[in-house]
Amino acid sequence: MKKITLFTVLLLLAMGEFVSARQMCRVQLKMTDVKDSLVYLVHYYGKGRPTIFITDSAYLDHNGTATFDIKDSTFVGGIYIILINDKARTNFEFLLNKGDDMIITATKSKLPDGVKFKNSEENVRFEEYVDYLKGFSKEQDKLKEELKTASTSSDTEAIRKKSIASSKVLTNYRRDYAKAHKGTLLSAVFNAMEVPEVPEGPHYLEDGKTKDSTFAYKYYKSHFWDGFNFQDDRLIYTPLFDPRIEEYMTKMVVPMPDSVEKECDFLLKKARGTKDVFHYTLWWLTHNAENSKIMGMDEVFVYLVENYYMKGDAVWLTSEELEKYIKRARDIAPNVIGNIAPEIKLNNVTTKKPESLMGTKAKYTVVVFYSPTCGHCQHEMPGLDSLYNDVLKAKGVKIFTVATEGDDKAINEFITKYKMGEWINTYDPDHTSDYHNKYDVYSTPTIYILDEKKIIRGKRLDHTNIGGVIDMLERKKEKLKEKGSKTSE
Repeated sequence: MKKITLFTVLLLLAMGEFVSARQMCRVQLKMTDVKDSLVYLVHYYGKGRPTIFITDSAYLDHNGTATFDIKDSTFVGGIYIILINDKARTNFEFLLNKGDDMIITATKSKLPDGVKFKNSEENVRFEEYVDYLKGFSKEQDKLKEELKTASTSSDTEAIRKKSIASSKVLTNYRRDYAKAHKGTLLSAVFNAMEVPEVPEGPHYLEDGKTKDSTFAYKYYKSHFWDGFNFQDDRLIYTPLFDPRIEEYMTKMVVPMPDSVEKECDFLLKKARGTKDVFHYTLWWLTHNAENSKIMGMDEVFVYLVENYYMKGDAVWLTSEELEKYIKRARDIAPNVIGNIAPEIKLNNVTTKKPESLMGTKAKYTVVVFYSPTCGHCQHEMPGLDSLYNDVLKAKGVKIFTVATEGDDKAINEFITKYKMGEWINTYDPDHTSDYHNKYDVYSTPTIYILDEKKIIRGKRLDHTNIGGVIDMLERKKEKLKEKGSKTSE
């Protein structure tokens, strides 16, 4: 066996340092008209401005020179920003890749123009693109001015065609660049900016006769991510991803739990194996589901926690942070739409006798958690009272209220003021029902709709949409009846 000497060990260590130094990213900055001042190296992370993050800071010496050395082994590159520490926050963007060792010369008074790069051919080409964009913008501005003075429809159409033609030239510029410089960061950025072009002309269903009115939507959705490389972590360090995933999930995907969960799996599968793209995708989808105003999206949150967080995919979280997600999902899970509502027994405000939610006999039960001191509750109750008297009462709906705070006097005054006497009004003075956890009541008012079997059919509602949800449930019942009668025939 070959003997390893101390000299060999020292040599290997030195070689390791040399390799590390070669892979370390270095940016040397020379400002021609700024000195003795702080300057920052800043990066994007998924979102555009103003959401930016400081990577490093350096001090411009008396010659206006500063150096940034990135030694973080997790660095992958992206679109970075040099930010000068002045009142105007003067800055310029450039491309940064792992292993770069570049020299940048800039003049503050000319920024963002006049930036020169040495040892970075890609940034030289990036500056050429920026110059091209300036010309493109001027041309578009000129066309906008022409549009203001257009006197006929033919003039307007001619200007519109010029604008479209100009935009196609820009698109082709990016496509040609991406083909000529495959694998580079700017090519990845250009590809990620691609927008699907729906083929013109009539499109038909499989019978060849009926026009497919949904063709444009289906084509656009199915090709939406064609140019975005989910395996390239550098793209998260650009401002591109967040607006794209937001457009896709909010405009392309049907806002129903099953559909959203399917799309979550689709996107996370594409990002699987990466560090930053997977991290940001899972975070965005979870945050979107948790904070969505759309009924039923809490089910998506539970789905993501159970199928990704609890299976070890959120490796960036500490055990304490992970536990918070798990606890939140467990709190929500019992009361997602489609589950049987948890039983709660509380005292009737007037009779002081226990009232059982499950024992409330009604075609539909509207459960309202409120606080007498809550301003939103005070605004909501008159609308709910009108809805009850005008619509809900005739449909066999009962309202079961739970006062989340307040003494007997305050609660009774609230009930009288907002004409809630016909409702089942309860409270929990001894705090024994645990309704907060069972119904995830973290704000008021919180409103649920339960059907005759006490299955949750709606949640996080207000008086403006309660009637619509009940009407939808009624229509579903009618369709099931019709389907059943046809089947029996």
